Amino acid sequence: MTQAQYDQCLEAWTEREATAEAMIPLIGRLYRENNVVTSIYGRGLVNRSVISLLKSHRFARQIDDTELSVHDTFPVIKALLDLDLGPASIDLGRLVNKFREVGGDDLDAFLRDELAEVIGKKGERREGRDVVLYGFGRIGRLLARIMVEKTGAGDGLRLRAIVVRKGAANDLAKRASLLRRDSVHGSFQGTITIDEESNTLTANGNVIQIIYASDPSSVVYTQYGIKDAIVVDNTGVWRDEAGLSQHLKCPGVSQVVLTAPGKGDLKNIVHGINHAAITPEDKIISAASCTTNAIVPVLKAINDKYGIENGHVETVHSYTNDQNLIDNFHKGNRRGRSAALNMVITETGAAKAVAKALPELSGKLSGNAIRVPTPNVSMAILNLNLKSSTNRDEVNDYLRHMALHSDLHKQIDFTNSQEVVSTDFVGSRHAGVVDAEATICNDNRVILYVWYDNEFGYSCQVVRILEDMANVNPPAFPSKR
Repeated sequence: MTQAQYDQCLEAWTEREATAEAMIPLIGRLYRENNVVTSIYGRGLVNRSVISLLKSHRFARQIDDTELSVHDTFPVIKALLDLDLGPASIDLGRLVNKFREVGGDDLDAFLRDELAEVIGKKGERREGRDVVLYGFGRIGRLLARIMVEKTGAGDGLRLRAIVVRKGAANDLAKRASLLRRDSVHGSFQGTITIDEESNTLTANGNVIQIIYASDPSSVVYTQYGIKDAIVVDNTGVWRDEAGLSQHLKCPGVSQVVLTAPGKGDLKNIVHGINHAAITPEDKIISAASCTTNAIVPVLKAINDKYGIENGHVETVHSYTNDQNLIDNFHKGNRRGRSAALNMVITETGAAKAVAKALPELSGKLSGNAIRVPTPNVSMAILNLNLKSSTNRDEVNDYLRHMALHSDLHKQIDFTNSQEVVSTDFVGSRHAGVVDAEATICNDNRVILYVWYDNEFGYSCQVVRILEDMANVNPPAFPSKR
């Protein structure tokens, strides 16, 4: 490489950095002033660094075969600010791709047609909804992070309180520390302050009441100004209607969401699949399990196109808090052995749970699980016998299309890298990520490998359910008309 070529490459990079830097305040203004959330193929752009923006643009090549340039998206961001938009969710990657597909050369006309539903509606407010977290473990803390991140103008989900059992004299400081620092997901993006007198945490301007209680039915939420709240029970202690109904006895609570598979007749919801089944009359619903959320969208996509005769789901799952750190007594089989030292065969109800979201697959799948010595990110191996034959390239192209263009694009992600490993998927906001390089196909038999962040990806699915229940979802663009 000549000196001139070296200089040219570096100059091009610094110019892209400058363009990305110029985008940051515009993205921020859209978010704060218009309540418009921007993303690139599902990767959020709000409160991101210059390098994060450039990486999000480069990621687009895995989905769309070509790297998205900041020179493509910067004019779009500038044009959006002039449209006085109301609340909306806009995927710049898909929007630019659609503009290319229609072959237009008038960006302003394209945007005015595409976004007509929200143009000129700046300042319109939705009525937000109070949310209470009952329990503050791995899922509870991630739900808190996501809801605080998505606060916007405050007319969406409002995290008002967290209910826990008091564990120590300095309990509040310890809860704040666990929210502030996470060994897997990194530092909280923002500031957290403690008020011992009022027993509150303030996270990025969100005042969160910490309530100490020993049972679900003893809290009077209205005394904290909380009303019509959705309680998210992430303790896993109560999983049936009788147990979870205790929350509904509390003044200020109107609905309950369980972050575990529900028992009995509770609706088990996998967002993107059967969330339309949620009605205002539903007082208690389950968000199913992380594994069920990861596999059902991919299974639905495959079943819709090829039909599934039968199959087996093997889950390679990170260890959880339910296991022992070192060998000790445990009521469950094998789970008493050290999680950090062993692969542990255990049962999973995910295969059977599929039928609650996809009744057409009832009785067609078996399943098992292996817990492995990693703290986060799991994999589901789907070994399926199809009703029609196919080949590896066709299956991968189809799933790539589903990740890009279908209604399941928030649930299904796609990667075709030969080098990815589990830690590369920490923080994935999708329910599952299809690993195209691992796909095996022989006539009507296909084996698919689906990665999933069993903590963060699942928490994102739970938040999507909450947004639907609260009716605070803004319209999403580009549309598919």
